[in-house]
Amino acid sequence: MADKIKIRVTIANRVYPLNISSPNEEEGMRKAAKKINELVMRFEQDYAVSDKQDVLAMCALQFASALEIKGIDKDDDVRVASKHLEKLHELLDEKLK
Repeated sequence: MADKIKIRVTIANRVYPLNISSPNEEEGMRKAAKKINELVMRFEQDYAVSDKQDVLAMCALQFASALEIKGIDKDDDVRVASKHLEKLHELLDEKLK
């Protein structure tokens, strides 16, 4: 088992100790924490929300919805590609007959 790397990240002025397994994971965690903190500041400024729990819930919703939208878009892309492949298959069948 690989050695765990101990890091600390700050989110909304609270420090969280984390155990991670690779430098790539550390980079990802730090970038994620930075994005969360930027979004926290934006929500606090734009909506005059001072309750950190409300702001963090808004951040969670923002990030989760972005993931869901990407999944929906990916599904749509797969459907479009499948239709194109079906048309291509039909054309090839016609030409090979």
